[in-house]
Amino acid sequence: MQESKTELFIRYDKNPILKAADWPYTVNSVFNPGAVLLSDGTTLLLCRVEDRRGISHFSAARSANGIDGWQIDEVPTLLSDPEHNPEELWGIEDPRITFVPELKKYAIIYTAYSRDGPGVAMIFTEDFIHFERFGVIMPPEDKDAALLPHRIDGQWVVIHRPVSDPRAHMWISYSPDLQHWGVHKMMLEARSGAWWDATKIGLSPPPIETPQGWLAIYHGVRQTGAGCLYRLGLALFDLQKPEICLRRGDEWVFSPVEPYEQHGDVGNVVFTCGYTIAADGDTVRLYYGAADTCIGLATGSIHSMLEWLEQHSSSPAI
Repeated sequence: MQESKTELFIRYDKNPILKAADWPYTVNSVFNPGAVLLSDGTTLLLCRVEDRRGISHFSAARSANGIDGWQIDEVPTLLSDPEHNPEELWGIEDPRITFVPELKKYAIIYTAYSRDGPGVAMIFTEDFIHFERFGVIMPPEDKDAALLPHRIDGQWVVIHRPVSDPRAHMWISYSPDLQHWGVHKMMLEARSGAWWDATKIGLSPPPIETPQGWLAIYHGVRQTGAGCLYRLGLALFDLQKPEICLRRGDEWVFSPVEPYEQHGDVGNVVFTCGYTIAADGDTVRLYYGAADTCIGLATGSIHSMLEWLEQHSSSPAI
């Protein structure tokens, strides 16, 4: 393994870019946004917003440059609907957005929180104004899910994170119709021992499709004497059989080091659900939740991430 001090993600120097005080209505915190670059060049963040009851909903924030000048919906963009969807009794959380060309719609995979814990739910939209709920596709306890943008061998593919106590691993499942899911396979295991990702892992934003494979940014959790520590790492999966891990980084690549990442409602957390890719096809803007309190921005490169994986990966089975 080669030693390197190169940072793969560079924080925006005016972070955080969005916080509760920016909202047009009273909220407790804003974090973990899904992200998409719309056809007109507008960046849309679908933010997880926690109200002062502790219940989360989604709120859209739009920016012409993806950095500042955010226009936030005056009222919640999407609220939980426990009357018709009891699985959303305690809110909706952590949206991950995938544009699906075959359907000409955005698929939003999110966590629906019920009395029985978090489950994976799906909703579709064309404009982030009107929404079509699909309901729960993976029952509790399950979360950290995203849909791949196209079928593989005629099957839709979702990556998710069921819990098998005391650890939690990344799984993949297939469906012919987006409703009936099967062929469940573990695709990446939380490591054992003292590793940075030894307690549990989960997909962060939807994977990036590259010629080399599906590039996944994932979060790893290590239990410490002071509590859980959330960091980000990288892995690469086969394009045609995405349950096969080709490379897995040994080290974390992004960690809570700034005060706004270390101190908040849940300290020592960087957690991303979304990114945008610039017109050059390489520059990535990573939008992330910091300490479950505010939203930060960091910039990276697909080429640099793939190159780093070549130099800093070991057997996925470790």
